[in-house]
Amino acid sequence: MADKIGLLEKLSSDIGYVLSDRQIDQFNDFYKMLVEKNKVMNLTAITEYDEVVLKHFIDSIVIYKRISDDNVKSIMDVGTGAGFPGIPLKILFPDIKLTLLDSLNKRILFLNEVINSLELDDIECIHGRAEDIGHLLEYREQYDLTVSRAVANLSSLSEYCIPFIRIGGKFISYKSGNIDDELNDARSAIELLDSEIEEVEKYTLPDSDVQRSLVVIRKEKKLNRKYPRKAGMPAKQPL
Repeated sequence: MADKIGLLEKLSSDIGYVLSDRQIDQFNDFYKMLVEKNKVMNLTAITEYDEVVLKHFIDSIVIYKRISDDNVKSIMDVGTGAGFPGIPLKILFPDIKLTLLDSLNKRILFLNEVINSLELDDIECIHGRAEDIGHLLEYREQYDLTVSRAVANLSSLSEYCIPFIRIGGKFISYKSGNIDDELNDARSAIELLDSEIEEVEKYTLPDSDVQRSLVVIRKEKKLNRKYPRKAGMPAKQPL
């Protein structure tokens, strides 16, 4: 396993973060749980260790400097799936309040197992749809940062995610390298949601040709109560 741990350490170091021994153990325990559970339920199409490290773990934590620089205290991960990017970010920042939201209860049950096994604190898993949870006062406009690696267009994702962030907070959408057309299509939706695109960062994951983009959206003022629209609408009829 030493060479495997070396890969995790190396790729993390390549993006500027030095993992502690405990963090390495947590990542590797997470990997074992992920591939074991994946035998009985569909969590990820990526199961080889090297690929999971690169395309799930490293890809999730590339935003670590933004979290540090913005002094982020709370994160909502919308459409977390198998726990990405939320769980890797929690491993790096154990003191952050983290909420994981997913519409499939089987995934939530798995994530609770991971949380207990990795001994993570101040983390909550919610089974529900963003369109419904985004109207609940205990979650609406309560977070410094919302993140999502969900496979949905940016217009729909913005309507799911922006309701959770406080005024002045940010939504970071993890996207593929080719984002220009999708970004242009989403600009009017982001304006309607009282937010603006602060930055688009394009990069390549270390030791690979995997190209990625981060779309950073800043919330400028209190959001109209009509957003998000009822369940299904953001996907069927993007703003």
